[in-house]
Amino acid sequence: MLPAALLLAAVLAYPLLHTLRISFSTFDLASFSPTEWVGFANYAAALQNQTFQSSLIVTGVYLVLALPLQIVLGFGIAYLMNAGWRGRGLIRALFLIPMVVAPVVSGGIWKMILDPLWGVVDWFLGLFGVSAIDWFGNATISMVSIVLIDTWRSVPFVALIAAAALLALPKDVFEAAKVDGASWWHTLWSVSLPMLGPIIAATFVVRWLGAVKMFDIILATTNGGPGEATNVVNLFIYRQAFQLLKFSESSAMAVIVLVITTILTFVFLLGSKSLEDRL
Repeated sequence: MLPAALLLAAVLAYPLLHTLRISFSTFDLASFSPTEWVGFANYAAALQNQTFQSSLIVTGVYLVLALPLQIVLGFGIAYLMNAGWRGRGLIRALFLIPMVVAPVVSGGIWKMILDPLWGVVDWFLGLFGVSAIDWFGNATISMVSIVLIDTWRSVPFVALIAAAALLALPKDVFEAAKVDGASWWHTLWSVSLPMLGPIIAATFVVRWLGAVKMFDIILATTNGGPGEATNVVNLFIYRQAFQLLKFSESSAMAVIVLVITTILTFVFLLGSKSLEDRL
């Protein structure tokens, strides 16, 4: 057990330490290694980069739109699927398919489906006289499209956790609520949700850590456009490193994002623990 833990720690630690080293140095492309120590100069340059700042804002907008939607839909669908209706087993199995599709493949599939010229969605809307919508060419609509694509792929994961949590809830509490004449809505709001509070909070943290890494779907659909409308921070750092070859500055940006993510995750975990203690 200990050797495996040490190996895992080494595998995780080396990329992080090497990134830190590059972020405090200049990077020589000829030798492909960090050279002169420059202190916090790369961090200053990164923080002064306006496109980096805007990419952080775009990422924040995406997270604010996507996470609540995915949590609400995931738990709502799980609640419906746990109800006793015929065929729910088959529907549940089919519902999990998007979860196993690679993000970049999901992006490619939806880019074809939403294509304004020969996509099936615009074709269907055209039957009702609706003009073709440029799903990835409009700044506002493109962000909404990205959120919906990621929601399509991520909601099954949330629903899977929620369904397991619902099955673990004590049945006698629901039987007592039924005896007391509680309606379906009252049972959901006053019985299920309070007991699911810690699970909802934990699921939010897990999805937060997954969503903050958003990269693949945007690369396959909008490539950060139109303009900078969907240029999330991971895509911007990727371009800085592997297209512009600014490895030192991009490493500093990656460390800044890691610090922000770690702090916010810690805050969310504290909130989750506080909620669990109150319940």
